[in-house]
Amino acid sequence: MSRLFLLPLLPALCWYVFLRYYQIPIKQGARVFYWIIGLGWGLAAFLSLMILVTR
Repeated sequence: MSRLFLLPLLPALCWYVFLRYYQIPIKQGARVFYWIIGLGWGLAAFLSLMILVTR
């Protein structure tokens, strides 16, 4: 449970590698980073809540 904050890091890292591979500026792909981090934190919060509820 303590590592759920790492959940958005893997997709964000994959997106960063994709941007670098296709030589797209980070500024142009920044909106997707916001979505990845927001959805990842939302999912981590939901899973944390479910762990606490089912104990």
